[in-house]
Amino acid sequence: MRGAVIYAPGDVRLEELDAPKIINPTDAVIRTVATCVCGSDLWPYRGAEPIGDPHPMGHEYVGIVEEVGSEVAHVRTGQFVVGSFATSDNTCANCRNGWQSSCLHREFMSTCQADYVRIPNAHGTLVATDEHPDAELVPSLLAVSDVMGTGWYAALAAEVKPGSTAVVVGDGAVGLCGVIAAKELGAERIIAMSRHDSRQKLALEFGATDIVAERGDEGIARVKDLTEGIGADSVLECVGTAESMRQALSSTRPGGNVGFVGVPHEVAVDGQELFFSHVGLRGGPAPVRRYLPDLIDRVLTGRIDPGKVFDLTLPLDQVAEGYKAMDERRAIKTLLKP
Repeated sequence: MRGAVIYAPGDVRLEELDAPKIINPTDAVIRTVATCVCGSDLWPYRGAEPIGDPHPMGHEYVGIVEEVGSEVAHVRTGQFVVGSFATSDNTCANCRNGWQSSCLHREFMSTCQADYVRIPNAHGTLVATDEHPDAELVPSLLAVSDVMGTGWYAALAAEVKPGSTAVVVGDGAVGLCGVIAAKELGAERIIAMSRHDSRQKLALEFGATDIVAERGDEGIARVKDLTEGIGADSVLECVGTAESMRQALSSTRPGGNVGFVGVPHEVAVDGQELFFSHVGLRGGPAPVRRYLPDLIDRVLTGRIDPGKVFDLTLPLDQVAEGYKAMDERRAIKTLLKP
């Protein structure tokens, strides 16, 4: 089969790889219907994370079940399925508490930009739709496997409530999905921080009421101006840099909450500052599996359309261009069709 492999910063290639096989009785093998490039894939692509030996890439997927292990009872061959970037048995104590991304048997997916993928813990990770969805719904279902689920978690971690004010830091796919989540959870005012016209327009379409283009101290001051000098009830940090975390914490009112889902890079939080701010802070890898049934239903019923974050669609053999386009900010998110 074909699969994307990263060799060095800026060097992603599509190669012939061994097709995946069932290894454990809880595995499944799926044929991907769609996969994509994630903003977090750009960290190693830009040299901000070590690459080591060449290795496959990709952790977002929807597809058709080709084969299941002997202990997989919840899905069967031929079904269309959506999964999570973090696999889970969905039965351990952490899963039962709703934290499937901390499953005691968790494995992070890392081979999904390919024709076929082995899904560990398939019995607890995959959710099947009742029937094969129409083609126009596939991008939104693909978004649910990571960016929409992650944006949803950011909003919940930030405790977005009906009538509240939310700020979204970051205008990538996760941040834009965070706008959708804040809207769905009832936020009355949603301030999207974005400097890019196409992303601003999409944020407004998704439910943002205000756009703040400023950054740093100017961005914080602008949020304060929009919130009567107090700050927002909830802030979704969807980037993962020191600047974005500072902006998030400083834009939150005393007693408010920050949900941070951007994988932190060189982020350090001052304990004294956090202590006296009275700001709550929660984050981590999103427990996407917890939200899959609800989010899939919202997509299938037309309530949300997160697939609009995919503004570039390419065949899998052009995966290198997909990375380059996102790195150069010519695309918000690249969908890949095997």
